Amino acid sequence: MAIGDYPAEYNPKVHGPYDPARFYGTPDTPFSQLKLGEVTEWIGRRNKSPSAIAGLFSRAYWRWSHKYVQPKRATIAPLIHIIAGSMLFFYTINYGKIIRERNYKHH
Repeated sequence: MAIGDYPAEYNPKVHGPYDPARFYGTPDTPFSQLKLGEVTEWIGRRNKSPSAIAGLFSRAYWRWSHKYVQPKRATIAPLIHIIAGSMLFFYTINYGKIIRERNYKHH
């Protein structure tokens, strides 16, 4: 599959208009409906190729975008998500510096 092509599983006659937030592969049991003993089998059935992981992140972005950025009455939620995400990101990359700057009480 080249960049910009539809997924191989997409059939316009069956699925209708293309939605980038939808997975067009064969459906599997949702993670929330699994029993504890089925988790390892479920993870083993996942496609772990780089293109599948890129598709996962792409679908997650489009779901987020359709829900928070593109509705008719968009709120301040996308801005708060971006600010909170960037704060978390910069905290994690600077954690080594932050931990060294702690003030310890010496007894």
